[in-house]
Amino acid sequence: MPIDRHKCYCCGKGVSFGNAVSHANNKTRRVWRPNLQTARTLVDGKATRVRVCTRCLNAGKIKRAPRGAAATA
Repeated sequence: MPIDRHKCYCCGKGVSFGNAVSHANNKTRRVWRPNLQTARTLVDGKATRVRVCTRCLNAGKIKRAPRGAAATA
């Protein structure tokens, strides 16, 4: 599975596109990126770093991997 740079590992939330509109009603393209944080999580029994949005982190949708020797057990 290819990993997208600006996509949540858990929910798949990604980049949104639109226009920035100035007071003079000039329109230029802009992007809204999700607030992604790097988290160590267990994937197939191994501790792996993944990028997860803060909404999934706060909701507890991912299980963080323990630190140290417990991560290899």
